[in-house]
Amino acid sequence: MSSTPTLDLFRSSVELTADICNIESVSGNEHALANAIEAALSEYAHLDIFRNEDAVVARTNLGRSQRVIIAGHIDTVPVNNNLPVRYSEEEGAQWLWGRGTVDMKAGVAVAVKLAAELTEPAYDITWIWYDHEEVESSLNGLGRLAVVAPELLTGDFAILGEPSNSTVEGGCNGTLRVEVRTHGVRAHSARAWMGENAIHKLAPALAALEGYKPATVTVDGLDYREGLSAVGISGGVAGNVIPDAAVLTVNYRFAPDKSVDQALVHVQDVFAGFEIVVIDSAEGARPGLTAAIAQDFVAAVGEEPKPKYGWTDVSRFSALGIPAVNFGPGDPSLAHTDDERVLTSQIESCEQALRTWLTQA
Repeated sequence: MSSTPTLDLFRSSVELTADICNIESVSGNEHALANAIEAALSEYAHLDIFRNEDAVVARTNLGRSQRVIIAGHIDTVPVNNNLPVRYSEEEGAQWLWGRGTVDMKAGVAVAVKLAAELTEPAYDITWIWYDHEEVESSLNGLGRLAVVAPELLTGDFAILGEPSNSTVEGGCNGTLRVEVRTHGVRAHSARAWMGENAIHKLAPALAALEGYKPATVTVDGLDYREGLSAVGISGGVAGNVIPDAAVLTVNYRFAPDKSVDQALVHVQDVFAGFEIVVIDSAEGARPGLTAAIAQDFVAAVGEEPKPKYGWTDVSRFSALGIPAVNFGPGDPSLAHTDDERVLTSQIESCEQALRTWLTQA
């Protein structure tokens, strides 16, 4: 008896979202869901299927003049008593509750359903469902595909199904995380004057953060809000020892008009005189809305585009020279929360907008 769960692609996109969410796929445990997607789509002759570990790619090859990539990750953050999913009615609106409903299995469900049904799309389409997005970048399935099968990541335009309230969110902010380090001299706390307190030496850095005024930067018509925040602090040896080392971890979310190197220069200016060590970084992505194909998509959605404040894998496409946007059901502010939930009407509207655009004459 097969252990692979089955997906019925004749069900509605809302029902399919529930089915996909109920196949638990916390990062590192995506195998069953990847198997289910591959098995379901292997029944469709218009798709060429490629599998790499727990990433599944389905492609049309109809000789169209342009190719669109539609991608989404299949992993989630850990479950916390929020599976299986459930429905609720509130003020005339229906919600689907549970892990992954927002980030981003509703978008995955829409893509899987459309991949099966759109046998004659207006563009050739590369559908990608990939693993390990919610963990360290080195494990990211989309990044792995770019190395092992770069030909699969060629296209004229890319759509990432990240939650965006079913409106277009262009590009994304970049991210830089650094450690601000101080050093001192250990001493007995009863004779504190004989040492140098490394934790105390962080006070000017904390004051700089307290007084920092983050910028809002307009990039290609969209306003990106930046942020510079302390996200961790550590130090101390024992309750009676003056500490000789302390670390303040700072995250800078910067607008996509800057490179990582430019962002680092800014952080170094803010913390002038401190030792700065880069922990990780990722480039942002410009909105990706200047290409004609992107403008056609925005027109089909019918809503004014917005900026994406968080980092997403649109950055990977941008680095490849492919204009890319975020477009998927769900409120991003509910991603990863214990009350994660999506309006079923957003799932339906997302499906309809993509279907209309992908089948336009």
